[in-house]
Amino acid sequence: MNICLVYFFFMIFFSFLSFILSMYFIMCDLVYFLEFSFVLINSSSLVMTFLFDWMTLLFMSFVLFISGMVIYYSYDYMHGDYNLNRFILLVVMFVVSMMLLIISPNLISILLGWDGLGLVSYCLVIYYQNMKSYNAGMITALSNRLGDVALLMAIAWMLNYGSWNYYFYLEELKGDFYMTMISYLVLLAAMTKSAQIPFSSWLPAAMAAPTPVSSLVHSSTLVTAGVYLLIRFNFTFGWELSYFLLFISSMTMFMSGVGASYEFDLKKIIALSTLSQLGLMMSILSLGGYKLAFFHLLTHALFKALLFMCAGNVIHNLGNCQDIRFMGGLVNFMPLTCVYFNICSISLCGLPFLSGFYSKDLIAEIMSMGYLNFYIYVVFYFSIGLTVCYSIRLVYYSWVGSWNFLSLFSVSDSSNIMLKGMSGLIILVVFMGSCLSWFIFPYPYIVILPLSMKLMTLLFILIGLWLGLELSNFKLNYNNFYMKMYSFSMFLSGMWNMPIISTFGVNYYPTVGGSVFYKVLDQGWAEYFGAQKIYNLLFMNSSGFQVLMFNSIKIFFILMLMWILMIFMF
Repeated sequence: MNICLVYFFFMIFFSFLSFILSMYFIMCDLVYFLEFSFVLINSSSLVMTFLFDWMTLLFMSFVLFISGMVIYYSYDYMHGDYNLNRFILLVVMFVVSMMLLIISPNLISILLGWDGLGLVSYCLVIYYQNMKSYNAGMITALSNRLGDVALLMAIAWMLNYGSWNYYFYLEELKGDFYMTMISYLVLLAAMTKSAQIPFSSWLPAAMAAPTPVSSLVHSSTLVTAGVYLLIRFNFTFGWELSYFLLFISSMTMFMSGVGASYEFDLKKIIALSTLSQLGLMMSILSLGGYKLAFFHLLTHALFKALLFMCAGNVIHNLGNCQDIRFMGGLVNFMPLTCVYFNICSISLCGLPFLSGFYSKDLIAEIMSMGYLNFYIYVVFYFSIGLTVCYSIRLVYYSWVGSWNFLSLFSVSDSSNIMLKGMSGLIILVVFMGSCLSWFIFPYPYIVILPLSMKLMTLLFILIGLWLGLELSNFKLNYNNFYMKMYSFSMFLSGMWNMPIISTFGVNYYPTVGGSVFYKVLDQGWAEYFGAQKIYNLLFMNSSGFQVLMFNSIKIFFILMLMWILMIFMF
């Protein structure tokens, strides 16, 4: 408990300090650069630069607060684990990597934090050492390596400017060819880290990690790193890149919303919900609202961390069962966890006046004010409806329905430590949205919409509510329309076959090609004329000599007789 408490108090203290500083920086409009010079040789200097402005300090305060609560929660969740200290240190390394990424205005130091996140996330995903965890860890690590390579290429392109401090060049060199190339590479890196299409399959697979890690990864650290980097680079986006990002992110929103509506794994539903919200952040970012994207990033971090904590409490009580079909009626046994879970779910759906409402409703209304085509409007509103759909379905299966688990059971809200860790976040889930809207937007957005468009969000929320109840209740009948739709939904719920493509599509052909090369070369002609031929020649020659070396007295007599005959003959 000692190490957990030490890190908990340390992170909570620095979280409050960082939050107060961020408020001060907003009021005074301050930006500080701290430079540490390591080496100065002639005119070349090796300098480590840190950037402190309201955005970095505010994001750091949220990351530290959530991390502190997760570490406190982990003490009870991971109770009995022989390697608890190692687990806590891995989580701390994860947070430190995220801190380095947040405060870096330099692509080299960003790469250090970026790769630190990738490496530590691999160690955490394979923490429960079994085949499923190893596969999930490998697909997570290799998907993120693509983004790391893109970031390395961006570093190489920045050599044209003489410095890797991208912060100095963003607005001045907008439209420059080199900066355009760097922007595209940074976009590719952010798409892999934030799991946009076609790199989405690793995010649900990473659920093999312990639930406290999932809570941290999906709220404020790993998956938000890509969004944060794009928020920093948003000044360089041209219209081509913005439209491309808008199309990709809107498809990701829709795909993950539909997938979550047919999923039965509790943690995967919440993971696909994260993917949907990441698509929402990316889409409003591509429309120019980088402050809105950052606002939703912070509010989403709060309720998503608490959602995973509630899910972890349920899984812990049900003996590590994650299938929502085995749950039901949990509101009778775990009322406090149920209250927390429902508050987070309706905050995710955007119910007034919880924290999710302030960011999500503003994003929908700002999008509605833009001059966009019909596709974007349809996908946006459908995705908002699907959020309500899978949330209602999840609540129905786990909290409201009939009990489907063991007849002999012991399920209760008995864990004080886990409940305290969750209670620290619930206050922020309720109140922090309005506080952040006052802090981040000192001058409010003016939204002017006709009544029909103003009510469109509410209409799609009600449609999603109805659809969620329908999906929860309908019984499979092989002759009806629902069954035909269900067979099509297998394609939709399978993330449009992306997990299959990213595993078999990547490793099938190299494996088959390797087996062909092995048969043809290693065990074929190269082997016959190469090493195997030499071996056969040496073997046949040495076997003849070996007969002579058996020290058989017959052979010696025959050899002596042959020598005597040769002497008399010559």
